[in-house]
Amino acid sequence: MIDLKALRENPDRFKLGAQRKGVSVDIDRVIELDSHIRSLTTERETLKAEQNRLAKESGPKIGQLMGKLKAASGDERAAIEAEVNELRSKPAKLKTQVSVFEEQLALLEPELRDLLLLIPLPPDDDVPVGTSADDNVELSTWAPEGYDLSKSFEANRGFAPKTHIELIESLGLVDFERGVKVAGTRSYVLTGDGMRLHQAILRYAFDRMVDQHGFTPMSVPVLVRGEAMEGTGFFPAGRDQTYHIEESKRGAGHDMYLTGTGEVGLMGLHADEILDKADLPLKYVTVSTCFRREAGAAGRDTAGLYRIHQFDKVEQVVICEADEKASRDWHKQMIAIVEDLLQSLGLPYRLLQCCTGDLGVKNADMIDIECFMPGRGDLDDNERPTGAFGETHSASRLYDFQCRRLNMRYRDESEDGKKQTVFCHSLNNTVAASPRILIPILEMYQNEDGSVTIPEALRTYMGGVERLGED
Repeated sequence: MIDLKALRENPDRFKLGAQRKGVSVDIDRVIELDSHIRSLTTERETLKAEQNRLAKESGPKIGQLMGKLKAASGDERAAIEAEVNELRSKPAKLKTQVSVFEEQLALLEPELRDLLLLIPLPPDDDVPVGTSADDNVELSTWAPEGYDLSKSFEANRGFAPKTHIELIESLGLVDFERGVKVAGTRSYVLTGDGMRLHQAILRYAFDRMVDQHGFTPMSVPVLVRGEAMEGTGFFPAGRDQTYHIEESKRGAGHDMYLTGTGEVGLMGLHADEILDKADLPLKYVTVSTCFRREAGAAGRDTAGLYRIHQFDKVEQVVICEADEKASRDWHKQMIAIVEDLLQSLGLPYRLLQCCTGDLGVKNADMIDIECFMPGRGDLDDNERPTGAFGETHSASRLYDFQCRRLNMRYRDESEDGKKQTVFCHSLNNTVAASPRILIPILEMYQNEDGSVTIPEALRTYMGGVERLGED
């Protein structure tokens, strides 16, 4: 959620941010509602203060009059009773007026909140302006020694590559048919060495995060309340991509949702908490099963293991102080962690600066990391793919957007030395998402005879197996 005070001070920044992100939201209506609500709140509080003052002052007077009433009679008694009733009625009248203001606020405040949830975090000024992923900008590429990304896989390796779909079929690594039989489209069953390789890459990535980079390992719920999805910025904009379990229809107090990333659970852990500044930054890593509806996704490049409904992901999250430089530095460090991982696996990749139109509502900046996959891309004259990069990681910088929604703060001192609470900053990045990461591993490490060499870094996790499909 954005800072309402910042919106009041500079509404044009948020209007431009929404425009550049392609988000339609009535910011003028937000400003109007905010002004009206603040005015009503002031009037309500003024009346309540007056009500409390009168009640406090009239109490002793009423007590005195009630004492006189015992000995009074006739006109004197009637006069005292009238005075007592008048003293009692004034606070009551004010209470009625207060309730009118409260009813008006009860109607307006939900509308304001719903609109605030739609306002995206403005992109940073150094993010390139664009309307879609087509406007993203390549920042850099990397390939292992001896592999030239300007040439085809065949020119590099001396033989035409198979796609990952052909490899997993010939090596018996995945059973799509039975997966679909059990769970429907975009489902699969990893079998034998396919399952072992899947677990190997997840464990390798997870162990590196803990042992080499000092992240705290955590388990997280993947079935969460709506508040966690809203708090992390996945609702309301991403609701159509989420699996919804309607527990309320079965008598439960709230519905549940399957998460599409471990980020939701990790960030939700400290919702409504005030953290100790000395404990920051919090560096968390989890491995969790993720669920995405992938509504609308179709096409040849989404086939096989690339775009599926269920997968497992090692996710890194950092919660740090509210400092832009610190956030930018952590963003670079989290990207470097993934680059180091991919280089240790010998997988060619590129860094892609996402444009404003591809950031989503919650990110100030996002860098995608795409691995080279020989089985993707345009077809050549022989109807074979020529190779292309495919997204495997996304590193996001969110400043206080999520933490403000989650009410996650820490204690700090202002410039004048006064104690205050400040909303934290948050960042996240994929470490490894499988089975998608298996695509570049299988396709880049394939051999001419149809076997696949296991990257050296993963062999310990594969029980020492060096090659799949070897006779």
